[in-house]
Parts: sequence; structure tokens; C-alpha cells
Amino acid sequence: MRATAAGSSVVLVSPPIPLNPAEMAASPRPHPASDRLRFASIGVGIRGGELLRAALACSGTEMVAACDLYDPRFIAAQEYAHKQLPTTKDYRTILDRNDVDFVIVATPDHWHAKIVQDACAAGKDVYCEKPMTHAVEDGFAVIEAAKRYKRIVQVGSQRRSSILYAKAKEIYDSGILGQVTAIEATLDRNTAEGVGIWPIPPGASEQNIDWTTFLGNAPKRPFDPFRFFRWRSFWDYGEGVAGDLYIHLITGYHYVAGINAPPARATSVGGLFRWKEHREVPDMLWTLYDYQDFRVGVRSNMNNESPDSTTFYGTDATLEIRNNVVTVYPQNIPSAPENYPLESWPSAMRNEYLQQWHKAHPSPSPGSFPAVETARAFTTAAGYDDTLNHMSNFLESVRSRRPSVEDPEFGNIAAISCHMANIAYRNQSVAVWDADARKIKG
Repeated sequence: MRATAAGSSVVLVSPPIPLNPAEMAASPRPHPASDRLRFASIGVGIRGGELLRAALACSGTEMVAACDLYDPRFIAAQEYAHKQLPTTKDYRTILDRNDVDFVIVATPDHWHAKIVQDACAAGKDVYCEKPMTHAVEDGFAVIEAAKRYKRIVQVGSQRRSSILYAKAKEIYDSGILGQVTAIEATLDRNTAEGVGIWPIPPGASEQNIDWTTFLGNAPKRPFDPFRFFRWRSFWDYGEGVAGDLYIHLITGYHYVAGINAPPARATSVGGLFRWKEHREVPDMLWTLYDYQDFRVGVRSNMNNESPDSTTFYGTDATLEIRNNVVTVYPQNIPSAPENYPLESWPSAMRNEYLQQWHKAHPSPSPGSFPAVETARAFTTAAGYDDTLNHMSNFLESVRSRRPSVEDPEFGNIAAISCHMANIAYRNQSVAVWDADARKIKG
């Protein structure tokens, strides 16, 4: 049991209560062989490998093909699948296959929208890694394609399926926080791996990388292995720390607070202080978002490690999601007359006011004062994997044809929020969301 401060009183936090994954709709369930879903992964890099392994870990799935632009990843894909697979560098041949029910899209950000739209047109359901888009206009095109072709599209920000965030939402929706006026969210790292400074595989060259296809609609450049393997570090292909880390924070608090529109405004500060080699995007970014009912501060700092946390500040209680624990702390603001301003009142007026105040606020009987107010905490069990939950949710949607938990509308709002942070930073201005024009101004 640990003690912490809440308001002006001591709050004791009991050991966190374990959450039960079996209570979540996303919990993996067995499926008969007749209900098998066949899939292919378009992109078999770091995240693509994680996602295809999550899909294979779910009951009733089979991987039938893989697409990537770097030859050695074909071998990795077959090792993940434990079998020989047809492989290609042209994702369109994947979409032409009749034995593919859904595809995982885990490419650089600037390819997401194009591949998702083509997959929908080809009759495939899609699990698209976050962020959904690289440009604002692409989000609305993805939404339209999913609707037109009646496809299940789920964006891969796994906090939308996390039992931890589901518990936080339950607490938030109960109203016990009172009026929430501020949210603060941070996700920091302090390693080369964490910031995406990954090793370049030996032998990587234009002989085993399709550089032209990688560039896609990005500006034409000579072959550069740093851009290929560390694409998140360059504006042409990714959204920087916003698309890598902010998106998780934004997805989390949007889900918990029931936010269904982008923020009205965003202002950002940051800079590239430490990880400067082969990098354009900042290694530290702070953004203040202006939503209708509250303000949100978001930070990602690649130069200092601190807990992953999202905190909701309410008038009656504080809700904190910190690493794998969600805790609600009562404010415990004591009931007392406003003595400070009374100092300027005449004594008779002051005494009359205090008499009336105490009459309206009678003191509890002796011995009835609680020594402490107990906060409540909840945690996930060891080995819990929200990526697996998110993939399971997607597969349930594919089978049932019910909308996914993180459909293109939700994913688009989160992506727009990331775009706003980057535009505010790059333009050194206030980024304003124009809902009518569906554009960011600033």
C-alpha cells in the first residue's frame, strides 16, 4: 500500500486490482476450421512482423502471402508463418488473390491511404497500422472507400482495445471525476532504438530494395538506406514523434473521454536537440490542444525516460493511467469557510457570516471523520498484450461485419490531431481545424 497526496489529505492506494481479459470482447476465442480467415501482410518490417504474429496467434487464421520491398524480409515472413509463402514486392498482386480475406498494411505512413483504398476496392478488409494517413485529405478518401466497398477497416492504435483504457473509460463515464478541464499525456524514450535509430542491415542496397516503389508519391531522391530503414525520421514518409508516439496518447484519451472531433486548435514547441544524424523530425515535441470542453497537453521527449502516463484532472477526482496501472484519486477538498477574504470584513459581519456558514455546513459527529480516503487502482496481468486484443477485435469485426472498434472515422480524427501538432511545429504558428473545409489552417 502506498501513500500519495490528493488535495490536502493523505490518500492510501491499495494494491491494484487485476483486470480480467476474459471480460473483454477482444479476448481471443476458438473458431472452427470452416471459419478460417486467410490474410497477407503488406509490409513485414518491425511492426509488420509484430502484427502478423498477432494475427497468427488468434484462432482461425492462416497467412497465405507477404509483400515487402526488401528481400530478406521475405525470409523473415516465412519464419514467422512457419511455412513457405508466396512473396512479392508489388502489393497489387496480393490484392488480386482470391484466397486473401484481409490484409495487414504496415508500410511507411505515406503509403497507407493508397494501399487501404486499393484493398477496399479489391474486396479485402484491412488492418492498417497507425497513423491512418500522412495527409489530411487522405483520411476522408479512406473513409469513403471503406463505405463504398462495405469493407471493415481498423486502424492499429491498440489502446482502443486495451482493458486498461476500457477500465479508465468506465471510471470517466461514471462521472466521479466531476468536471474535467485538463488532460495531460506523455510518452517519452531515451534510447537510440526508442527514437528509431535502427541499424542498417549489412548488404542493404538497390539490388535487394525496391527504392523507386518505396518513394511512391514522395519527392524523388537517390537511394538512401537511412531513409528506407529509418523512414520515421523524415517528413517525406512519416509523421515523426507525433505519428509514432502521440498517436497512442491521442487514441487513449479520445477513447476514454469520448472525443469524436479533432481539436479546434493546436500549438507546438520542440526541437531536434540530440539525435541529429540522418534525422529531420524533432526529438522533442510538446503540444497544447484546444478542445471544446477541456485543454490537453501532450509531450514526447526522446531525451529522457519517464513513465507512460495520461492524466485526467477533474474537479472531484483525478484519473491517472500510468504504465500498466489505472488509478482514481479523490480530491478530498475539505469543506471550510473562505477565511482569507473575511479578514477585510468588520468583525460583526464576519461573525454573522461564519455563524450562517456553519449552520449550513454542520460538522460531523465526533469520531465520524475518516482517517483517509482510499484511492482505487487497477492493473493488467503479467503478459497481457493489447496488440493481440486489438487484432482479435478486428477479426471479430471481419467475421460479424460489425464496425471495428477503431474505424476510419476514429482513426482519421486521431491522425488529424497528429497533423495539427506537426503543422503547428513546422510553421511556428497556431494550427486551426476548419471542419467545414476539412482542412488545417495555420
